[in-house]
Amino acid sequence: MQVYRGMDLGTAKPTLASRERLPHALVDVRDPSEGFSVGEFVRLADEACESALDAGRLPVVSGGTGFYIRNFVLGLSAAPESDPAVREAVSRQLAEEGPAALRAELEAGDPVSAARIAGADHYRLSRAVEVLRSTGRPLSSFERPAAPRARWDFVLVELTVPRGELYARIDERAEAMFAAGLPAELEALVRAGYGPGDPGLKAIGYREFLENPPLPEENEAARLARVLELVKRNSRRYAKRQLTFFSGLPGAIRLPSGDEEGFRALLRERFADA
Repeated sequence: MQVYRGMDLGTAKPTLASRERLPHALVDVRDPSEGFSVGEFVRLADEACESALDAGRLPVVSGGTGFYIRNFVLGLSAAPESDPAVREAVSRQLAEEGPAALRAELEAGDPVSAARIAGADHYRLSRAVEVLRSTGRPLSSFERPAAPRARWDFVLVELTVPRGELYARIDERAEAMFAAGLPAELEALVRAGYGPGDPGLKAIGYREFLENPPLPEENEAARLARVLELVKRNSRRYAKRQLTFFSGLPGAIRLPSGDEEGFRALLRERFADA
């Protein structure tokens, strides 16, 4: 979600100072109204890595979105892109009817994918339905790569944090985002014409505002407190799903977060002959 312009606080986007010190790619490359597919991510990430290497730098792909990272490492599924008209129809149905109808269709036509896709993962749900409608085949029937792509020499590192500490960090980060002005950032996006139907504003930290208008008996402070708790809860649930997703990356080395010496030792060993 850091690809979207204007969504700085809710996506914990690197600060301008950080980006000046260390070049970042794929930040602020789309408007919140624009879609951004995993295929686009892999293509642009490949280009960014090539540019970094041409400049004599080591590319680092850092992320918390396991679906995108997994496709970058292993390569895209053999499933074809869906027809734009089908994609639009699925998106419109999701906005008008909610995810239940799409999930029912997927459970009937592709129960394997339906079981894999988390309830709140509307992107993957829509994609699976798009493929089913476009090709007449379930997404799960297409081959999924199991080994890293030969194009890159990967060093896969999974930084680990004890579950209790992770959840505490998530709660603290959500509170810091609100204190830094996340509600005002969302209001600015709405004034600019973006709304719940736009891909960017389906992100955690934004959709909770749009899906939870004030209740008749509550003031704005009470509403913000309620939305904050929803952001915390949804972020914790998302983190739990991502832990599962990353655990399936082949050859990933687990290191405790903050173990800088262990990380340096790993790089020295891995690139000893470079």
